Amino acid sequence: MIGVLLGIHTDKIYQKLTFNVRPPKTLCTVFSLDFFHQIHTLIYSIEGINKDLNILSNVTLGFQLYDTCDIPHYELQGALQFLTEITTLTSNTRCNTRSSFSAVIGSTISANSIILAHVLGTFRYPQISPYSSVSLLSNQKMFPSFFRTVSSDKFQSMGLAQLVLRFGWTWIGLVATDNDYGFLGIQIIKQEIINAGACVAFTEYIRLGQPNRNAPHIVNAIKGSTVKVIVVFSVDVEFVPLVNEMLKQNIIGRIFIGNAGWSRSPLLSIKNYIQILNGALGLNGDDYQVPGLSQLLSKIRPSESMGESWVNVYWETIFNCKFLYGKNLTGSLETPGKICTGEESLDDVKNSSIYISSLRYSHYIYMSVNVLAKALQDLKSCKEVEGSFSHGTCADIWNFKPWQVPRSVCSESCPPGFRKAARKGQPVCCFDCVQCLQGEISNQTDSINCIRCPWDQWPNSEKSKCLPKSMEFLSYDDALGKTLATISIISSLFPPIILGLFILHRQTPIVKANNYSLSCLVLMSLCLCFLCSLVFIGFPHHQKCLLRQVLFGLAFTLCVSSILAKTIMVVFAFMATRPGSNLRKWTNPQVSYMIIFSCFLIQFILCITWVSIDSPFQQHNTKANPELIIVECNEGSPIAFWTMLGYLFLLATISFIVAFLARKLPDRFNEAQFITFSMLAFLSVWVAFIPASLSAQGQYTVAMEIFAILASSWALVICMFLPKCFIILFRPDKNCRHLIIKTKD
Repeated sequence: MIGVLLGIHTDKIYQKLTFNVRPPKTLCTVFSLDFFHQIHTLIYSIEGINKDLNILSNVTLGFQLYDTCDIPHYELQGALQFLTEITTLTSNTRCNTRSSFSAVIGSTISANSIILAHVLGTFRYPQISPYSSVSLLSNQKMFPSFFRTVSSDKFQSMGLAQLVLRFGWTWIGLVATDNDYGFLGIQIIKQEIINAGACVAFTEYIRLGQPNRNAPHIVNAIKGSTVKVIVVFSVDVEFVPLVNEMLKQNIIGRIFIGNAGWSRSPLLSIKNYIQILNGALGLNGDDYQVPGLSQLLSKIRPSESMGESWVNVYWETIFNCKFLYGKNLTGSLETPGKICTGEESLDDVKNSSIYISSLRYSHYIYMSVNVLAKALQDLKSCKEVEGSFSHGTCADIWNFKPWQVPRSVCSESCPPGFRKAARKGQPVCCFDCVQCLQGEISNQTDSINCIRCPWDQWPNSEKSKCLPKSMEFLSYDDALGKTLATISIISSLFPPIILGLFILHRQTPIVKANNYSLSCLVLMSLCLCFLCSLVFIGFPHHQKCLLRQVLFGLAFTLCVSSILAKTIMVVFAFMATRPGSNLRKWTNPQVSYMIIFSCFLIQFILCITWVSIDSPFQQHNTKANPELIIVECNEGSPIAFWTMLGYLFLLATISFIVAFLARKLPDRFNEAQFITFSMLAFLSVWVAFIPASLSAQGQYTVAMEIFAILASSWALVICMFLPKCFIILFRPDKNCRHLIIKTKD
């Protein structure tokens, strides 16, 4: 079974799309004499092969024909129908289920052939095109199962350029269809013309997606230019609207140079077009006549031939007449002047230009069928042990795979993601496939070298293309980020709750004995410490990088300096009670505020200097994990960062030493011992943070610092305020004035 894709009709009616209902079916117009003759050439070729006992004996060739109207999605629909054997038509004469689908003949349009070649090439189904001439299809790596019986457009384009230059024309206009056929064909012509020293006045494109094919715009460009010679690279049906527009605007006196797509087209042979196309030159292929085809065509009759409706249209076109029943099926621009009887003789039109032109390419179909039959014959006549497959086996002609038309290679092609590595001492056709290194890709078959991806991209798993790298940072959308943010917000509520409890019980001895005002300041600063961890979560913008370490340092400095002031005030208060002591003036609350202000001011100056001289900034880290972009904050000056942290460590150490020395002072509510524990826990957390932060990377470095912030803040809350809250709420009997002074035994 052979699948055949031909455009019996070569144009279509453009319908307006509203995009609120299903698009209507495309209506095909303009019956093609060329393809009607080619269908009969196809039938003639297949019947000749089936009758020949010397080729494919006991094998019968059949075909399925699909009228595609040269529309891309119809071409693809027809090809998929061949591959899947699914159709809405049913008939007792269908034999698909017992037949082997061997190949597709088509498409006739280069742009459509490219689409089909991508699909059919995926499964290695052979595709033979009689007319697709675009040079891109010569790439066997891109289109491994595509073949054609017509030469590449590269030679035609070069020939057209040489034809123009031969006449000494140096001021040229170019017109082409806006598909691969037109783009590639006209570019070669343009390059050849420019290389020869001639000039291109304009390059316009026939827009296939527009009903008028962009004809008014192109004609205006022609009319507004002094150019007299125009090269048109198009098929005939797409060139017709442009000729009609030139007729409408009465643009004459130009010489058109045509490619084989329209230079001898019957569609452009009507009388009205002679004033536009008179003097046109063009290239054309040879006129090889298929032996016996003329006799077959002379037997066609409307009432006796296969496909009566098509034959009727053919009859009306060839004889310029109209059958009495039905409408004029040809869509001809000329009004027929006579009635078709069906008894007209084809001998009367055999020598007419329209008839001869319609046979010009029939031999390409004939060649396609015969080449395919020869390939199947080679497959059928294959002998075991001499076959082209492993161990010399042959394919079964009744059940062969599409990739079995034979191969002879030293090494199989290297797929994308690999590169070719030559084997030492062997020919270049023999090579090994080596996978690309980390961070490299190859996006073509049989690549010689691998390409390194840009810094912000990373190969996919097949190493065939570069994909944007994922960005990693501690986000509010991540589970870790959500958890830390939730803990931070909930934790920040406890200091205000404790502060409220202290305010309600501010007249009680335990609150008064532990410096009520400084306790309130410590609680407020602890709330800020919990909340400052939120600045470390989320995308690290430049402003966030500037603020987060500064806010962290200042918040904790305020907290620790307040604790230091509380500790010093405890010592001063005890020493001031000794007889003859001069320290009573140092127990003034203003002294504690001066201590806090002085400590805070030093840290503030350090932070301002840091931000002014070498401030933190956002950076993209690709070294830690090459597959990711770690978006992080570079702290700028590491000296400034560790100085800020070291100063905080110094304040906590001083508080710890002073509190440790004052822990045994004779005061039942002596806060020094609680401060000792709190500072010990605080210092332990940050000492453990240093090696942990140096070993972590990415978002886990930030998470480690947030954990240290939360842990150290909770250490202060628990060690300093939990015992007091317990006494206030659950042991009010111990919150008495007579128990404030610890008596000696």
